[in-house]
Amino acid sequence: MLDVMQWFTLFCAVVCIVRLVLGPTTADRLVALNILSGVVLAFLVLRGVRQGRSLYLDVALVYDIFGFLGFLAIARILKDKMTDDG
Repeated sequence: MLDVMQWFTLFCAVVCIVRLVLGPTTADRLVALNILSGVVLAFLVLRGVRQGRSLYLDVALVYDIFGFLGFLAIARILKDKMTDDG
């Protein structure tokens, strides 16, 4: 069952990457990037459970923290860009 879940998360990651590349607006791309971060987090957790190694869980936690901080930084840059244009 864990193998099926891993393949499903990989499929979701591919869909998010397509949306990230083709997204018509910057907001679409930002949401796709945020969802991709969550999907990668889920994949790392599934991988860690499947292999019985806690190292994947540690990497997933650090990845999630940096993903959230990156999302905030991009959102702030976009907000500043939007207020400068208006």
